[in-house]
Amino acid sequence: MVEVESGDVFAMRDSAYSEILNEINEKREKPSAALLFGLGFGLLGLLAVAVAGPIGIIIWLLGLGAWAFGAWLDSYQRTVVLFYDLEGDTQAAYEQVIQSFDRMAASHGKWHIEAGGSVQDLTTWKRNAGASHIVKRSPTTLTYALPKAVTCNVTPPSIHVGKQVIYFLPDVAFIDDGRKVGAVSYADLTVQWQPSNFIEEGTVPRDCEIIYRTWKHPNKNGGPDRRFRDNRQLPVCRYEAMHMRSANGVNELVEFSKAGVVAPFVQALKAMPKRAKQHSSLQINASG
Repeated sequence: MVEVESGDVFAMRDSAYSEILNEINEKREKPSAALLFGLGFGLLGLLAVAVAGPIGIIIWLLGLGAWAFGAWLDSYQRTVVLFYDLEGDTQAAYEQVIQSFDRMAASHGKWHIEAGGSVQDLTTWKRNAGASHIVKRSPTTLTYALPKAVTCNVTPPSIHVGKQVIYFLPDVAFIDDGRKVGAVSYADLTVQWQPSNFIEEGTVPRDCEIIYRTWKHPNKNGGPDRRFRDNRQLPVCRYEAMHMRSANGVNELVEFSKAGVVAPFVQALKAMPKRAKQHSSLQINASG
């Protein structure tokens, strides 16, 4: 099994976004005023309750106000504000990205492929329903969200890919590992798709195409190996895989149960205007 995993997001840099990335990552490192104030007053209130009784409850309640004040401070001190003024071709292209993303998100089955490998011996082949490749996968989430410490007038589509999340903003893709944020421009992001036949032992998504059935433990001639008691037929489903790569470290594989949904998304990303053209119709303001 070979892992399908992106590199360190800190190495995912783009010169056009270095200033914004530095600001986001610096603000993430700042201590949370809401946590410090709330925790401080909360502990002080508990101590006061033990010593002074009812008066301590008042101090403890003040901790809620302190937490709210800290959250207000965090909204200024620990937040980067991005503003997009979309118009013309850029707006139309981004709408296509969103519409095609919605079709992918509507698939009943969505998985992140963590690792994969080819089957090279007969025993493994028999125990895996005659599969030529085996993969390690887990359900994934497609949603609209922003990275932590970022506020924006656009809430972009995002895909969870294991330990990281990819956010598809109007001009760039942010990659977030929970600690740091990296970026890759659409001009540098390669996205490919292809049909994927998968022998499904779990619940079969109702929107997939079953192309044929195989035995859980087959013989070389394709029939059932009767030495195995639990030898039932399994559906071979036609899924669709999307592979995202970049020279600065992105390497992620996602699979969908419904065929025909990935190609429109890939074409929409390819149709996004190039950076030089974007700057004439797109304004980005970063502050905080």
